Amino acid sequence: MSKFSTASNPVAQHGVAAAMGDVADGHSAVSWAAIFAGAVGAAALSLLLLILGTGLGFSVISPWSMDGISISTIGFAAILWLTFTQLAASGMGGYLAGRLRTKWAATHSNEVYFRDTAHGFMTWAVASLLMVVLTTSVIGSLISGTVRAGSEMASGASSAATMMSGETNTLEYHIDSLFRGDAPASTTATATGTTQPGTTQPGTTQQGSAVSDIPVAEVTRIFARALSTGELPQDDQRYIGRLIAERTELNQQQAEQRVSQNFDDVQTTLDEFEATAVEAADEARKASAYAALWMFITLSIGAFAASLMAVYGGRQRDTV
Repeated sequence: MSKFSTASNPVAQHGVAAAMGDVADGHSAVSWAAIFAGAVGAAALSLLLLILGTGLGFSVISPWSMDGISISTIGFAAILWLTFTQLAASGMGGYLAGRLRTKWAATHSNEVYFRDTAHGFMTWAVASLLMVVLTTSVIGSLISGTVRAGSEMASGASSAATMMSGETNTLEYHIDSLFRGDAPASTTATATGTTQPGTTQPGTTQQGSAVSDIPVAEVTRIFARALSTGELPQDDQRYIGRLIAERTELNQQQAEQRVSQNFDDVQTTLDEFEATAVEAADEARKASAYAALWMFITLSIGAFAASLMAVYGGRQRDTV
């Protein structure tokens, strides 16, 4: 028979008898009062340190370019602060749980070590859940804001008609530029007479067509449909070229060349916008992945610190 068996090992017999005595006496091996006390203390200290870290972070961030610290420095500092927060708060919570627990008389040292470790881990778990409850509203608002921003970005990338650059609608700008006159100002005949050299009748183009007659809406619809397919049909190109030729100094061939050039410019702008959106989404994905990994590491450090400090606090409790 092995020398470690219960029958031949007095120490093992003493531990088993003590554990059975606890159960027989109706005493639980878990001191929930000590666990909740340590968890509340850990959660409160975590909240205080997070508020302090937020204040310090805002104090070194500047909205002006070339001022304040860089984004990478902010991220590194945030990781260090979260790690310190977990170490300090979890360590204090575990120590409180160890010191405030019930003294286990006549219990084997290995069993005491296990119970103290479990108390520290449970304290960390309860404190983490309390922090989630305390910060649910803030985290929810941040997540909903991020999702809403991502949806708006995806919608803008897929819709050519709503592409915006600053306050200027890109598609409408290119449509308006199609009907610009390139020839020098000259004497222009109108329906009511002749204007002076270098002037144009208000409300008319240099060919005498009313500005309101320019079919901007129709051309916009043609461009939007062509952008969705990626190609402008030849019939549409000739039709728009004829509209331009009738209202500017360009001939049919020059007008069609202008249409083709403008359509290519709009496609290039759209491709650049989509590339920027994809790049931003990829950067956000990487940032989210790194944040999740570092949160896992910092929480694991907190769990270890709480368990270790609970053992230390428990030993001090037993020496009193």
